[in-house]
Amino acid sequence: MTNLIYKQINYTSTEYKQMIKLRTDVLRKPLGLTFTANDLAKDEFDMLLAAFKNNEMVACCILHQLNENTIKLRQMAVANHLQKSGIGKGLIQFAETIAAENKIQTIEMNARKYAVAFYEKLGYKKVGNEFEEVGIPHLKMEKSVTF
Repeated sequence: MTNLIYKQINYTSTEYKQMIKLRTDVLRKPLGLTFTANDLAKDEFDMLLAAFKNNEMVACCILHQLNENTIKLRQMAVANHLQKSGIGKGLIQFAETIAAENKIQTIEMNARKYAVAFYEKLGYKKVGNEFEEVGIPHLKMEKSVTF
């Protein structure tokens, strides 16, 4: 998809407010959930990544550093009307580039079961057994990042 800009955004920015809305619309509302102030406070020290088309945020994810070698990708969301358009793949590739630039060796995530095939196409492997998180099935996945 053309006219896409991938970038890291700031926790105190107007763009972050767009990120909260996108995450709410795509990830929380369908499950009957909302964000608490405590949930959002966790984002402050993480890397906040987003894709923009014509200045509108259309995808986002968060990278949380677990240790010097590993980050956790979380809260991956693509606007509902743009899913399966390649924007998510581009955002994952951007996240992997950021990880490699920061000398990270492994990206891990708790993927919603329905998204596992998407991540497998991008080289992520399932680790362990299925579990429940936010009321739905998930699988832990990971990928080594080369730099």
